Amino acid sequence: MADLLIVIPAYNEADNIERVVDRLILEFPQYDYVVVNDGSRDRTAEICRKNGYNFLDLPVNLGLAGGFQTGLKYAARNGYRYAVQIDGDGQHRPEYIEAMRKKIDEGYDIVIGSRFVGEKKPFNMRMLGSNLIESAIRLTTGADIKDPTSGMRMFSRRLIEEFASGLNYGPEPDTMSYLIKQGARISEVPVVMDERIMGVSYLTPINAAKYMLKMLISILLIQNFRKRG
Repeated sequence: MADLLIVIPAYNEADNIERVVDRLILEFPQYDYVVVNDGSRDRTAEICRKNGYNFLDLPVNLGLAGGFQTGLKYAARNGYRYAVQIDGDGQHRPEYIEAMRKKIDEGYDIVIGSRFVGEKKPFNMRMLGSNLIESAIRLTTGADIKDPTSGMRMFSRRLIEEFASGLNYGPEPDTMSYLIKQGARISEVPVVMDERIMGVSYLTPINAAKYMLKMLISILLIQNFRKRG
């Protein structure tokens, strides 16, 4: 068994999951992986079963936080030293995982695969939410996280256990903000991400606006009253 687990939350990713997992199996056999089928309504579970993939099949859709925590519980139970989340749509490139692992070994608790380390973030409507969340985290914690909405994140063993056992621990920027306040060390490594090739993202403009507002309220207000555990 490897010491690093790739967690792949997947909701209705029948068009992408085979390409994502087959690449991991063929090109990155040094890592273990688990697909968390989050109550998909399409053929995601059927494809995983047919191909003999390692997957957890949730009977209902728990959302990203629930699917992610399921993967971290699996990582904690099986003794993995590192866990990294990548999306089931294929936008995250596994070739950056080793650089993220090295950063964890420097003493960081969470490492984010960032599109904007050393790069000027484009200013457009698509990046507006990321810019606002970045500013909110800086205002409340003093930390400068360039890509707070990146879905490619690696966690140390200590954080694996905390995410696995804590209530309401999702892989979202508000939890990152909270953990920084609690003393967690977070770093970023530069990555390139691909655009979704197949399927439809749940982040429509309306959903993206709702998400941004929810994160801003949580970071600026709610996290001040959050208790650990």
